[in-house]
Amino acid sequence: MLLLGVTYVLFSQNFAGQYRVLIQGTYLRPPAATSSAVPPRPDQLFVLNKEGDVLTGADAESVIKAQREEVRQAAIESLLTQGSIALVVVGALAAGLGWLVAGRVLTPLHRVTDTARRIAAAPAAGHGLHERIALRGPDDEVKDLADAFDTMVERLDHSFDGQRRFVANASHELRTPLTVGRALVEVAMHRRTASADVKELGESLLTINARHEQLIDGLLILADSEKQLTTVYPVNLGDIVTHVAGQLSAEAAAAGVELIHGPGDAPTRGDALLLERLVHNLVENGIRHNLPAQTESDERWVRVVSKTVGDQVELVVTNTGPDIPPYEVESLFKPFYRLGAERLVAGKGSGLGLSIVRSVAEAHGGTVVATPRPTGGLEIRVSLDIERALEGSLR
Repeated sequence: MLLLGVTYVLFSQNFAGQYRVLIQGTYLRPPAATSSAVPPRPDQLFVLNKEGDVLTGADAESVIKAQREEVRQAAIESLLTQGSIALVVVGALAAGLGWLVAGRVLTPLHRVTDTARRIAAAPAAGHGLHERIALRGPDDEVKDLADAFDTMVERLDHSFDGQRRFVANASHELRTPLTVGRALVEVAMHRRTASADVKELGESLLTINARHEQLIDGLLILADSEKQLTTVYPVNLGDIVTHVAGQLSAEAAAAGVELIHGPGDAPTRGDALLLERLVHNLVENGIRHNLPAQTESDERWVRVVSKTVGDQVELVVTNTGPDIPPYEVESLFKPFYRLGAERLVAGKGSGLGLSIVRSVAEAHGGTVVATPRPTGGLEIRVSLDIERALEGSLR
């Protein structure tokens, strides 16, 4: 538009000059109708109109001015019309070419962005780090960015993989000495000559040993749950709820906690052992972290329900228990995190129960949400997307 405006100004200035038509030393014989007219003088402006009349003076000036204005208007109209058409055509070509060039330049950046989003959307930490951009093309700034990103992701992948291998290997190596230590303590306790002090010490050592074994088992399960699921099979959460409730009913009765279970139909796909551990940890957590009964009328219960909601299956575990501040709920899913005095060595668990729950749920493409109850305790809801689980099995 600026170019068109400048052209218009220059064009107008060019036509603003004064033009005269001068005939020097020339006389015209006037027509018969104007034979009495006085012939013009030399160097005098004259115009011969369409009727053949010779016009001089102001009349000639007026005719010349009118003709010049007509030419000027025609030229301006032609300039604006054709210039505008040319401007539109050139602008469209420039926009199309710019779009093609920009798309070609931004395509590698889109690949970088898409890869980063897929890695960030992986169900668990480190699950998507096997992806690479592997950009091919000229050695420009975009390729340097893609190569640097690939290098960073590769180092992170090795770091996460090494961490998982270390946890798994260390846990396996620690199980053997713990097993041997437990056997020695049991042998010493059951000797005929064992005193009461030795038996009491043995009971304490066995309790500590059992807690260590529980901790190592939790680390192994956590390491396994953080691996990418390679094979999944049909499984019904209702069957798992029934099985786990039967396993923990004695523990619940000993703790004075009523175990309520509603095994609704909840078919999905996944690793049956990991899903069983998920349900087991939630129910066990609800039993162990309940309130001690003060009177016979105090309610102490754990409710576990499985159901199908739309295209998802849900597992809801609710329990009575101490008041938990809302800002502490998310911290419960961190490894080795315990509330209050339960950070002591003699705590009720290893501190990995809810961490394993979240890790297993994320490995199956699901989510875990915990909500404090107004009267104390928690409601933990596990949602597994059936479609995503099916897609994971096909991959």
